[in-house]
Amino acid sequence: MATRRLLGELVDAYTSTAPDASITVESMGGVDAAKRVAAGEPYDLVVLASGALEKLIAQGHVVAGSGVDVVKSPVAFAVRAGGQRPAIDSEDAVRRAVSAARSVGYSTGPSGDHLIALLKRWELFDALKDRVVQAPPGVPVATLVASGDVELGFQQLSEFMHASGIDVVGLLPDAIQNVTTFAGGITTVSAQPESVRALLSFMASPAVAVLKRQNGMEPI
Repeated sequence: MATRRLLGELVDAYTSTAPDASITVESMGGVDAAKRVAAGEPYDLVVLASGALEKLIAQGHVVAGSGVDVVKSPVAFAVRAGGQRPAIDSEDAVRRAVSAARSVGYSTGPSGDHLIALLKRWELFDALKDRVVQAPPGVPVATLVASGDVELGFQQLSEFMHASGIDVVGLLPDAIQNVTTFAGGITTVSAQPESVRALLSFMASPAVAVLKRQNGMEPI
């Protein structure tokens, strides 16, 4: 879901240069996407966090050697629009903000895994486990923040920056930042691997660096 908006824009940019190409993008949570590719559903290309893509390659669902790193995505914090913005300029400040929050929302993806790892590292997991709320697969954490269901949201910047009803407090500080690399690969059921390879090459090219930055991500 972190790449949903970006992928749509990349496909639009590609088809403007290759008008004969017909490409449909279907976005869903990464867990669901991996399951559907593993089940053999007829997708030609899958874009996931690089670790999840590597698992699909190892399982034989994505063509070995076809993986291409597309973009890097950092993690940010957000609060409900107009809400109090906690200081998050250091690891200690983030730890205090999380400890003081009435509730914290996180995702089923890499950013959520990172939050849980931080809570365990800070020895806060047991104390706060009743206050951390995992958004269902495919549901943006921003939705929980905007509705007031959680006080503090923790997710990829790309999923926050275009959402309504929230204020982005900022990125995690470098000491505890977790940058996810999203990569694309050709599924083993694809009947048009060369066409997919051309699209992947375009997605990774310097020509689309501006689109990536406009969506809160960085080129590889």
